[in-house]
Amino acid sequence: MERRLAAVLIADVVGYSRLSEIDEEGTRIRFHSDLHELFEPKIATHHGRLIKTMGDGILVEFQSVVDALRCAVKIQQQKAERNAALRPEQRMLFRIGVNLGDVIVEGEDIHGDGVNIAARLESLAQPGGICISGTAFDHTVHKADVGFSALGEQQLKNIADPVRVYRVLLDPAEAGKVVASPRPRRRAIILATLAALLIATAAIVFVWQWPFVPQRPSVAVLPFANLSKDPGQDYFTDGMTDSLIADLAMLSDLDVIGHNSVFAYKGKPLVLADIERDLGVRFVVEGSVQRIGDQIRVNAQLIDTASGDHLWANRFNRGAADVMAVQNELSRQIAGALGLKLTRSEAERITRPPTANLEAYDYYLRAEQATRTGRRSRLLEALALFDKAEALDPGFAEAFAADARATAYVWRSAYDDVLQSALARKRVYEKASRALALDPVLSSPYAVLAVMQVVDRRYEQAVTSAQQAVSLGSTDAEAHMALAYVQLFSGNHAEAGAAVETALRHDPNLSAINRYTAGLVFYLQRDYAKAIDNFQRARDGSPGNGDFVTPLAMAYARAGRLDDARATVTEGLRFVAGRDSLAGWRISNAHFRNEQDLAFILDALREAGLPEWPFAFKGDEQDRLHDDEITSAVMGKLLRGKTEPSGSPALMQIERDGKAAFRSATQMITETVFVQGDMLCEQSENAFGRADCGPVYRSANSPAETSYAYVNSTKVFYFSPVK
Repeated sequence: MERRLAAVLIADVVGYSRLSEIDEEGTRIRFHSDLHELFEPKIATHHGRLIKTMGDGILVEFQSVVDALRCAVKIQQQKAERNAALRPEQRMLFRIGVNLGDVIVEGEDIHGDGVNIAARLESLAQPGGICISGTAFDHTVHKADVGFSALGEQQLKNIADPVRVYRVLLDPAEAGKVVASPRPRRRAIILATLAALLIATAAIVFVWQWPFVPQRPSVAVLPFANLSKDPGQDYFTDGMTDSLIADLAMLSDLDVIGHNSVFAYKGKPLVLADIERDLGVRFVVEGSVQRIGDQIRVNAQLIDTASGDHLWANRFNRGAADVMAVQNELSRQIAGALGLKLTRSEAERITRPPTANLEAYDYYLRAEQATRTGRRSRLLEALALFDKAEALDPGFAEAFAADARATAYVWRSAYDDVLQSALARKRVYEKASRALALDPVLSSPYAVLAVMQVVDRRYEQAVTSAQQAVSLGSTDAEAHMALAYVQLFSGNHAEAGAAVETALRHDPNLSAINRYTAGLVFYLQRDYAKAIDNFQRARDGSPGNGDFVTPLAMAYARAGRLDDARATVTEGLRFVAGRDSLAGWRISNAHFRNEQDLAFILDALREAGLPEWPFAFKGDEQDRLHDDEITSAVMGKLLRGKTEPSGSPALMQIERDGKAAFRSATQMITETVFVQGDMLCEQSENAFGRADCGPVYRSANSPAETSYAYVNSTKVFYFSPVK
């Protein structure tokens, strides 16, 4: 591993998502204009090396930190001049961070704390401004025509030791000045000394008691019981539980177990020892909700899992219109009972209701309940309910965020009967962007965008979005699993594994789709025991969903359990009526950055007996058409025939320019058709917009109406050209 000392400059666009929402194409054009006309010339002039762009970010390395600072200053000064000529809505501002530190070199790329500190400094800079580290300041002071304002030592996220930070003063009138941070008063020094002594004493006690006292409080909010006589009120009761989980998860000094793990206890008797063992928590919140007409009654209590003592309990009898006020009081009182002191921002966020429109909130809760089933019919219902909630309150950020998450699930699962791929993709980006415009500190929209971006092969941007999701939702298992998914497909297996382990600490009972992701991570790390465990949990957590059966086969195959692998493939094919195939896996996972990762999956599935094509189709290579023959047989023709497995009629109309339409009893697709090598390819908005290619064979012994057979990842089409 090569290391070296380097000056690192990181720049990032301020409010890029908001600018893109207003004018996506124009924003991208202006970014690239700044990159090529401003950054690249200045970098070259100051002897720097552009390492890479990361979405809307730029990473540059310099041999001299003086050159790095001078380059940053020139960029910001010239950028201010360029902005002056633009309309306000077209102006793009950058933040810049500069650090001098140790970096790890891998090929043309660099990373490590030297880069991470520069990134954290960039986030501290003002729009159009620059922040530098103390190491950079020590080497640049009085060597550039700028001044500096000391911000003191800052504890930067994920950086072990505090870092001295300086803001660069770009006003020419302040050149040469060094404005020191305020000196603490004598009384403050005395208080700080006393505080240090108290902390030291507490630390000694803490170490002595370490085997018995958890590092920080941890809590599981169990599903509140629905005491209403109407089971249809479950959505409302579950919504109260989820809101309390979300509020408590905002608190920086508290670990909160996620939804999937706690809802495994729904309807089960309270056994504190089991909960303490399975979830690893010190405290449990349990309660009940009764909704009668326009009145609600909520009972809740906080229990110590070790002793069984009730540390706090309360009852709320209110009108249904006060439901959000009740949720606010619950969160604040539980935090107080746990001895937590809320920061101003935490108190404000808990106090602020997600919406003032109760009807919109009701639609939102119903939509969330429908989404969690994962069933196609309920997902279609959920999207319609989200639409109603958003129409009633266009400022309801959580509704837009949940909508984006549900739609991304539809898109990622290729549920085209719920929403066509192109429409789903567009909806995800629109809803996630809207959520962030309304509430920039929501983590889930960043997690959703990260998954979308990695499937689109925008790897650096995806990693950045996922890291932002984790930064904003440090206890959000969904955010950590989004990071795991992104790192996995980007080829960063160790980082993906670390993200999975973190997610499991916050939600030991992950959802089926997240268990599937965890299984893939462990599989590519060659930890087949953990891969098998997670694939089994994914299968068992989604009974009747064949998507989570076949993956188990590849882990069995690598573990040497070939009989189990082949039996699992047979079971998976039965669930999906024979539609699964290597071709399907190849196209749906084509966004693996490292081709060898996908090959390692396909080879194991092939060994386990998964067929190359759907419905186990096999053609005779002697009957296979070559490129010119395929072109002659299909281009500019109307193809009439039937599809497997039902033999239902189907038509494919292909114009000479490749514009085409395919219609069957279950599908109506407009697409582009072309011949590539000895394959006939279809490309539409389905299959993530990827070309779906397959061979064409003569069917010499078939009836005249099916003289050819064409197969790809989704269909077997027997046809003849219509004369």
